[in-house]
Amino acid sequence: MKALTWQGIRSVTVDTVPDPILQQPDDAIIEVTSTAICGSDLHLYEVLGPFMNKGDVIGHEPMGVVVDAGPESGLSPGDRVVVPFQIACGDCYMCRRGLQTQCETTQVRAQGMGAALFGYSELYGSVPGGQAEFLRVPHAGYGPIKVGAELPDHRYLFLSDVLPTAWQAVAYTGLSGDADLAVLGLGPIGQFCARIGVHLGMRVHAIDPVPERRQMAARHGVTVHDMGEEAIGTIREATGGRGPDAVIDAVGMEAHGSPMAKATQLATGLLPDAVAQKAMETAGVDRLAALQTAIELVRRGGTISLSGVYGGQASPLPMLTLFDKQIELRMGQANVRRWVDELLPLVEDPADPLGVDDFVTHRLPLEQGPDAYEMFQKKTDGCIKVVLDPKG
Repeated sequence: MKALTWQGIRSVTVDTVPDPILQQPDDAIIEVTSTAICGSDLHLYEVLGPFMNKGDVIGHEPMGVVVDAGPESGLSPGDRVVVPFQIACGDCYMCRRGLQTQCETTQVRAQGMGAALFGYSELYGSVPGGQAEFLRVPHAGYGPIKVGAELPDHRYLFLSDVLPTAWQAVAYTGLSGDADLAVLGLGPIGQFCARIGVHLGMRVHAIDPVPERRQMAARHGVTVHDMGEEAIGTIREATGGRGPDAVIDAVGMEAHGSPMAKATQLATGLLPDAVAQKAMETAGVDRLAALQTAIELVRRGGTISLSGVYGGQASPLPMLTLFDKQIELRMGQANVRRWVDELLPLVEDPADPLGVDDFVTHRLPLEQGPDAYEMFQKKTDGCIKVVLDPKG
């Protein structure tokens, strides 16, 4: 089969790799009909390269049709499914508590990490990913989300990651209705964080340096701002001088405005893998400009919800400010299955309350995956969300 594979820092290629086969009674094989590029994939593209191996199949936002199913999978050929990005058993202590990203059955204990993820480096199990023609799905009796046949793929695809991640980020703020929410970053996750806030009745401000991203969010009732101190002042003024009740950091470890941390990340990526891994595990530093902005902006006694991925083990935090402002921090990978029952009716609603129809900016054949990665990283051609079609 054809698949997108990691070849090195800022290098992915389309290669022929072995077709996946059933390995366990609860496995399933799906033919992938749509697979998206996630902002987290860009971390593999650059920062997390030391944990990648040449030839790794990448991608963790797929959906498709079952073509083979083990006897314990609960699936049948022809079933249309969305595949969550984490691999969870559904029956362990953590899964029963809605913490599927901490699944005790698939935890990558050798790396001290949580549940295995599709296509996401040694840190999360080196499981072949979904930017491919076919995908083996372990624990298919629990993970895959069965969907109907009537609506197009893009109405369902983002249940794999983007929508649950955004929904959890908003849920972790503890806000609803009459409240002020700020979202930092209007990439794919930030777009839906902002729209969900509006859907739930909040006043939502969002900051992003890219005009096309701001324009998309503004179409959905979000008050948008360019980066800079002027945005901070404007949002404070709009919130009675206090700042918003909660801030969502939807940027993460590669934030703009962190030149020294960026240089450190890039230098680490040039080290031999074993040395670079050790450096990141013990002294990794993130680009914290977005998090620092969130800490500055949120009102006293407010909440910061982190949905952007962070990977550093030695990132300095302003603990005095966090303590003095009595800020609550909530964070973590999205527990996809926990939120599906709330999200599925919204994506199937003909009124499209979250604007899923206004999200994908580029749909390209799998063969154009390498160009799509470069375009997405450089934010050219108005690229906000790319979906790849393995069938061309």
